[in-house]
Amino acid sequence: MTYHAPVLESFFFLEHCTSLKRLAESNPDLTPDLVKSVLEEAGKFADGVLAPLNRVGDLEGTVFENGVVRTPKGWKEAYKAWAGAGWNGLGASPQYGGQGLPTLVNMACLEFWSSACMAWGLGPILTIAAIEALQAHASEALKKKYLTRLVSGEWTGSMQLTEPQAGSDLATLRTRATRANDGSYRLKGTKIFISYGEHDMTDNIIHLVLARLPDAPPGTKGISLFLVPKFLVKDDGSLGARNDVRASGVEHKLGIHASPTCTMVFGDNEGAIGYLVGEENRGLACMFTMMNQARLAVGIQGVSIAERAMQQAFAFARERKQGAAPGASVTGPIIEHPDVKRMLLTMRALTSASRAISYKCADAIDRAKHLQDKTERAAAQEEANMLTPIAKAFSTDTGIEVASIGVQVHGGMGFIEETGAAQHYRDARIAAIYEGTNGIQSIDLVTRKIGQSGGETLARMIAGYRATAAQVKTLNDPAFGAIAPRMEEGIAALEGASQYLLAALGKNSVEIFAGATPYLRLFGLVAGSAYLAEAALASNAAVAAGDHDPAHAARIATARFFAENLLAAAGGLERTVVSGAGSVLQAEAALIA
Repeated sequence: MTYHAPVLESFFFLEHCTSLKRLAESNPDLTPDLVKSVLEEAGKFADGVLAPLNRVGDLEGTVFENGVVRTPKGWKEAYKAWAGAGWNGLGASPQYGGQGLPTLVNMACLEFWSSACMAWGLGPILTIAAIEALQAHASEALKKKYLTRLVSGEWTGSMQLTEPQAGSDLATLRTRATRANDGSYRLKGTKIFISYGEHDMTDNIIHLVLARLPDAPPGTKGISLFLVPKFLVKDDGSLGARNDVRASGVEHKLGIHASPTCTMVFGDNEGAIGYLVGEENRGLACMFTMMNQARLAVGIQGVSIAERAMQQAFAFARERKQGAAPGASVTGPIIEHPDVKRMLLTMRALTSASRAISYKCADAIDRAKHLQDKTERAAAQEEANMLTPIAKAFSTDTGIEVASIGVQVHGGMGFIEETGAAQHYRDARIAAIYEGTNGIQSIDLVTRKIGQSGGETLARMIAGYRATAAQVKTLNDPAFGAIAPRMEEGIAALEGASQYLLAALGKNSVEIFAGATPYLRLFGLVAGSAYLAEAALASNAAVAAGDHDPAHAARIATARFFAENLLAAAGGLERTVVSGAGSVLQAEAALIA
């Protein structure tokens, strides 16, 4: 099935529902025409180059022989063309050869590439995240030596945290680093589940590795971050000897078969040569710069796979004929059946809401970086902090749910690999796991994020959602249905659950952990509904101004369906957060049965 990047839909949201115009005040080159042209070209690359590789990559996978990883047919050529066009440096600093475009634009392009081929799109995510970490924390010497070629895409990056005994619990990390006389370090240890830790697409791979020094304090306070190149780099920039790091194998996975997931071994001999990034024993803070960027990007992956599955399901439902729909006298396409309509609308609504949440998160990141007023930047950063776990978890849950519905729309054909619907379902599953499981995102939200500034940021965001609902209410437009009252109910539920959790947080109550996941779902539903309503209001204004593009009516209908059918779960989720902890924490009988 052919994929078509939703360029116009993404551009509409960026233009009407984000701070793109305000960001252009300090960057006159950031015109709507520029942004639209960038999205169009990114979409062409996704449609024409990457989408045809999706099935090929799934069937061929990666091959590991004698320490060498070979990517599927077409992988290297696609990467060379992509890097050669300058896509890798889209959001990077111009100081190192990047184009300095907003995170918003970068994430929209990344959505297209990941929709076209999720396994391929994972590689650039890691490099982009490595660039962010080095720009923020590396010494000038390391920046000078490595950043330009990472930004250009000549080299790629990897992120190496996980070990056999240390997945989510980094306090148990065992990889060791010792100081060398020349100011470098020697690393020994093993890392697992390392995406693109080894491959054949570039001459060098720059690993960012967490390790522990001999005199480091215990726990996460004793972790340092090191830059470890696959090949050492000479002072003139040329490649030197192979470093003491290798892949010992690749994993055989449920999905994203073409993405090499490696076990990496450091220090077979004297130790892999590494260079400190940031300060000793403060590596986790440095790595979180990389991880937060990657978490948003993984949220975008959830949007991407949902969009791909949705497009395929819509195409199938328009063509597949099976039975006469209620009120019809002849057999027609299954899209005419009410239950199939419900499934397709659920797919579209969840995908659109997840995209909106992810773009709003990127928008907050951009405002935190580029606004002139210090107070506004700080507020934007806290908003970005709040939205990052929601974007990651809600969107990747959406990817799984929408891909699953896509299989259902196909019926028996969805269970057959040849249609491609099953691949979307398999590929989607990992996104809720890596870069911090969705359960961890929920715990992060309730223990660290909702209490920022004493709850002021949360209150400000809820007030913004309430203002959107009020704006919808003033329209009194039948096309908007019950969006306003359902939003008001959802906001009240979010406010009630939030107040409960903030009070429990002050008492350090274990109950907040039991309610974390349903709370994040509740927050995602309310935020998603508010952001879809914003887009619907913008479309309504466009129609009033004489623009009768059918996409405007579609946005309004999608926002209405989301509010009336999906946001309706808000009240039940509030009850689960507020009063459901006992059934979780006092259920030992059910757990040992």
